[in-house]
Amino acid sequence: MSEYQYYEFLAIDRPLDDDEVARVRALSTRADITATRFVNEYHWGDFKGDPTKLVEQLYDAHLYYANWGSRRLVLRLPAGTLRAKEATAYAMDESLGVWTRSGHTLLDFSVSSEDGAEWEFDTHYTLSTFGGLRSELAAGDLRALYLAWLAGLTAWELAEDDEEEYAHEVEPPVPAGLGSLTGPQRALAEFIGVDMDLLAVAAEASGPATASPVSRKALAAFIAGLPAADKDTLLLEAALGTAPSPGPHLLARYRATTVPAPRGGTAPRSAAELLDLAHARRTERRERERVARAAAERSRARAAAEAREAHLDRLARDVEQVWLDVDDLIAQKKSGAYDSAVALLADLREMEARTGGTADFDRRVGELRVVHRGKPSLMQRFDAIGIPR
Repeated sequence: MSEYQYYEFLAIDRPLDDDEVARVRALSTRADITATRFVNEYHWGDFKGDPTKLVEQLYDAHLYYANWGSRRLVLRLPAGTLRAKEATAYAMDESLGVWTRSGHTLLDFSVSSEDGAEWEFDTHYTLSTFGGLRSELAAGDLRALYLAWLAGLTAWELAEDDEEEYAHEVEPPVPAGLGSLTGPQRALAEFIGVDMDLLAVAAEASGPATASPVSRKALAAFIAGLPAADKDTLLLEAALGTAPSPGPHLLARYRATTVPAPRGGTAPRSAAELLDLAHARRTERRERERVARAAAERSRARAAAEAREAHLDRLARDVEQVWLDVDDLIAQKKSGAYDSAVALLADLREMEARTGGTADFDRRVGELRVVHRGKPSLMQRFDAIGIPR
């Protein structure tokens, strides 16, 4: 099969300096490289660098996918905006890796194809597709992490692994808003292959998204109560460009003190329970779709039959004119005209059959055979629709 690989890196919190750009440029002569972005597509060959090290050391986001099935999105956030311990609750070997490096938490959303089949990409992904995820995570929205956990369960179900493992795997905390994902979250769910029926049953334990506006007065009071050293550090790093905008971090800290736990005391569900619920929902949905398709097909058949009857009724108003039209079409001695003539003959036979017999039709079409027996192409068409000899 033909080969295709896409690599993209973004520097979001600070641009690369000249030495860092030169270091990256040495890894690829064909890539589009700036101080904030690296992008290249490979139809042969491979990238010589180590994407993981580049994100650990230089970039804040990395996107990779290949037409043989591998997909990867890596995000790097300052550890102060997302603690690795919090993210690790959602980690799965099949879909999400979490680790720390140099004061950052790294999230590796990865899936691969086990069957070796070539993937067809309906959408050309870029990091701009997922750009909002990093800000959402920094602001305390963990839906992307839960989606990764669901992608792991989807991979389990497809692999048909030992179901005993499903019973022991318990879901992590369920974030609010799973039933109303943001655009970047929907793109992530598609990218890492989350089963939509599994997502639907998982969302039943998720409350509404916490989209209520933040009280300016309450937030101001919260910020005023922060230790002066914390505020000085945030402002200094923002001014120097050594850390992202402090806004999402402050909002996350504020919401952590004001938003109740999203699960509301609901007992966590096992992977087995969720997969069983998804299977039942999928079965019911497919049955509904089958019934709807059958009903639609019956409706189309009725409409086609009614249209056919109306067509024959129109022709029946002047049968002799139809026979004249047949003669005129045959006289043109053209392939398309022959097709039209034979179609009209089929209509005439069906019209006569509606009244109880085709004797007159058989007689007149027999005369046509005699008159036009020297036209083999026309005779073949007569034979094809079963006109008697």
